[in-house]
Amino acid sequence: MSARRVILWRHGQTDLNVEQRIQGAQDFPLNDVGREQAARIAPEIAAVAPDRIISSPLSRAVDTTQRVVEIVGVPMELDGRLRERNYGEWEGLTRDEIKERDPEQFQVWIDGGYPEGLGVETNVDVGERVAEAVNEAADEMRTGTLLVVAHGAAIRAGVCALLGLGSENWSGFRGMDNCHFAILNRQENRNPGWCVHSYNQVIAPVNEPIESVRHANDK
Repeated sequence: MSARRVILWRHGQTDLNVEQRIQGAQDFPLNDVGREQAARIAPEIAAVAPDRIISSPLSRAVDTTQRVVEIVGVPMELDGRLRERNYGEWEGLTRDEIKERDPEQFQVWIDGGYPEGLGVETNVDVGERVAEAVNEAADEMRTGTLLVVAHGAAIRAGVCALLGLGSENWSGFRGMDNCHFAILNRQENRNPGWCVHSYNQVIAPVNEPIESVRHANDK
């Protein structure tokens, strides 16, 4: 048995989000808007009644998670595998600053490749560690809902990895907005074992049953 549903929730807004600067693995707190976002969306998440909650250890994720913990009383578990993608030397910079500083590697990045020599973590590595954390936590549960609180690039990469998508197809998923979330439902005896219910969502489908998703061709 395993968790029947996983909710992957991105943290609220930070000042660097507003300035459109890459945060990556650096630890920046929520700003006033981000705290308000978390407080406003937390009751929607809580209404789904998560049975287990895991979070990135970065403060912007922890502070977002805490809003739900205060409502449902489920303890928060920290997992470093849920941290944001490490952007190496580009952290703290805007896209324009990166383009000016490293024009060739910037173009590689824009074209979907991986910049080299700058300490930028690959999407594949990010996806693998996030998927590992999610699957491990879900498999330790007999049923119910797992809440995962993380970061935009980490959630996108993790969802794609959980779906078994090759990295060349990841551009089909956009980034996750602040305090929005994705919902994946468990598929029994299917590969991949997860199916997208919704992505980049705000309003939680609180009245829908938590059950295994049937394949579209199963009548």
